Amino acid sequence: MPGPLEGVTVIDLTQIYNGPYAAFLMAQAGARVIKVEPPGGEHIRRRQAKHKATLLPFAMLNANKECVTLNLKSEAGLKLMLELVSKADVLVENFAAGVLERLGLGWDVLHKVNPRLIYASSTGFGSDGPYKNYPAVDLVVQALSGIIAATGYPDQPPVKAGGAPCDFLAATHLYSAIVTALFERARTGLGRAVEVSMLESVYMTLTGFLGAYHAGGKAQRNGNRSGGGALAPCNLYPAADGWIAVSCNNDKDWQAFIIAMGHPEAGEDPRFKTESDRVRNMDELDRSVGEWTSLLPKEEIFQRLLKARVSSAPIREVPEVIEDPHLHARGALKRIDHPEYGPMVVQTSPLRFRGGNQVPYRPSHALGADNREIYGRMLGLDEAVIEKYAAEGVI
Repeated sequence: MPGPLEGVTVIDLTQIYNGPYAAFLMAQAGARVIKVEPPGGEHIRRRQAKHKATLLPFAMLNANKECVTLNLKSEAGLKLMLELVSKADVLVENFAAGVLERLGLGWDVLHKVNPRLIYASSTGFGSDGPYKNYPAVDLVVQALSGIIAATGYPDQPPVKAGGAPCDFLAATHLYSAIVTALFERARTGLGRAVEVSMLESVYMTLTGFLGAYHAGGKAQRNGNRSGGGALAPCNLYPAADGWIAVSCNNDKDWQAFIIAMGHPEAGEDPRFKTESDRVRNMDELDRSVGEWTSLLPKEEIFQRLLKARVSSAPIREVPEVIEDPHLHARGALKRIDHPEYGPMVVQTSPLRFRGGNQVPYRPSHALGADNREIYGRMLGLDEAVIEKYAAEGVI
């Protein structure tokens, strides 16, 4: 079977992490994704000249896409974009609110050109509301959303979450909005504008803290403990050679945990007998658990708890994750020799569609590598016109 989005053509005007990941998921599901960049390249590609750390992110986020350049501020560039839109199913962008409207590429214009088009937009804060014109990056959204306030220890300054969770949460919501709109179009024949706000995409991640606040009017940073402070033991504990994460979600888990650790007598300790007892005496419990775990290597603890079906995992460093045998066995991580950047480990799509083969992985293309394919074959421009547009800086 082909990929489920086989036959869907996507115009990708996105940049950095958020939008490119949504378009990457579509490409990995079989869609034809045409990444349209300004003649100098999108932001993350331009950074590569100064910061080699951006090579891998660009390659990971833009695999399986065709890459063209286009100056949307030129009259000819605008005309070419409208021609592309007339042949597309989806246009996805993550500019600041109102940018495409000012360029003459707003929803009303594009819907007239192609009534079947799905116009998908992701911004920091949405297309309306008091924050709509605020500049947005992942750090700023973490700050406004409560993620930073919820991260760290109560007696220490707040800390941002690692990685870029707001970008990628928004991207996965954007993908789902696009696919939902495509489903609707299959029934009605009409396209729709859809939008996703980064701020709105992350609110649900605070569920545990929100529950604690609702119950007692107080939500504080809990370090490595459970967000709502309703589980114990649930923390990171020292091992003889590192750290291990352990989470007992109920009394059954607790009983299995203490037997696996060789201390079944702890089940009779009145401080720890029930879930409520353990939560009430959380500080003493964490000290006791830490005394047990610190005597053993983290892998031995993990294997014991794995056998007992207690949720746990050794704390791994990034190089260990890159070499994860499970992720490589499933094809979630893949070793490639990128034609521009050399050997690297990249991620494929986490979405799996049974009954068909995975879409073959194609490394990200060089800037403007597909100009002739798209403008020549797809739009029918002859070589002289393409050369003229290149000389004029349109492409």
